[in-house]
Amino acid sequence: MFEAFVSLCLLSAVEASDASPAGGPCRLALLPGYGAVTEAECERRVRHRPPSWLSGFAPAEPFCRTRPLSRLAFTEIAPGLFVHRGEVAEPDAGNAGDVSNIVLVVGKESVAVVDAGGSRQIGEEVYLAVRERTALPISHLVLTHMHPDHVFGAEPLREAGAAIVGQQNLPRALADRAESYQASFGRLIGEEAFLGSRIVAPDRVVAGTETIDLGERLIDLKAWPTAHTFSDLTVFDRQTATLIAGDLLFDEHAPALDGSLKGWRSVLDDLSGMKAARAVPGHGRPALDWPSGMSALAHYLEVLETDTRSAVKAGVPLAEASRSIGAGEARNWALFDLYNPRNATAAYTELEWE
Repeated sequence: MFEAFVSLCLLSAVEASDASPAGGPCRLALLPGYGAVTEAECERRVRHRPPSWLSGFAPAEPFCRTRPLSRLAFTEIAPGLFVHRGEVAEPDAGNAGDVSNIVLVVGKESVAVVDAGGSRQIGEEVYLAVRERTALPISHLVLTHMHPDHVFGAEPLREAGAAIVGQQNLPRALADRAESYQASFGRLIGEEAFLGSRIVAPDRVVAGTETIDLGERLIDLKAWPTAHTFSDLTVFDRQTATLIAGDLLFDEHAPALDGSLKGWRSVLDDLSGMKAARAVPGHGRPALDWPSGMSALAHYLEVLETDTRSAVKAGVPLAEASRSIGAGEARNWALFDLYNPRNATAAYTELEWE
């Protein structure tokens, strides 16, 4: 099989005015949606209908070459259910935003992808990983929440034919944050690795529950009240009794509170009652036994609440409290010093006005 590619290069302000080729940062980008058995057919397709978004980059002629293998490793944790473990790290040029877990669910008729990584480059690699395993269409991309490390890879999967699905609050969340996410992730990852990455809105949303049939394989989507964020959505694969929890479940990587501490603890209580054999966290190992796999996160959130209430009751100022709240958990989580002060601040702000 052949796939379409283009040399993607930024235009400087001067170059953009005269459409001359850019001299700097460039990367080879995959263009899903044009794959064909022959190189000639692939090139005919991409020349007949080139992607409109390429107009924002230096002029370059798309071309076709043999489909490469994906650079992302996926583990089959249950029949037809594959998980890529993102790095437990901050996004940077070396990982191109590959810092969250990504899931493929393969049915008899189509494939669903859950989360898309932190850059277009990662989304392209997810597409290739699907194609290594099946020629079935990619019918759905489910985004579990709004955070940039889960959504910036969405566009190439849409180009491959996937309908993007998210929780009902996701469109507003992404619209409000698109500019800041673009700037912050572009700075962390660097221009070259981040080229072509942008926020795209979901095609439809879930307010309560929805079931998707992938062909003799049903997955249940459920929207949750404000918890990790105000846009959380889970996926449950009925065939293997697997809960795909997104960032409602953290493992190894320090949790990130961007919603409601009390809401997250309540949602975890509800999730713990699900009859799941295993759960896929948004960060950390590909699969955890359920419900025991949530115990570390549940304990951290309990400590966070207990310490915060003690600080508020004692009248400890926020600046001082944010350095002590949750400190006893430091040895249990990677990236703790980066995320825990933010969590302490969020928890303090939520609980001080009860």
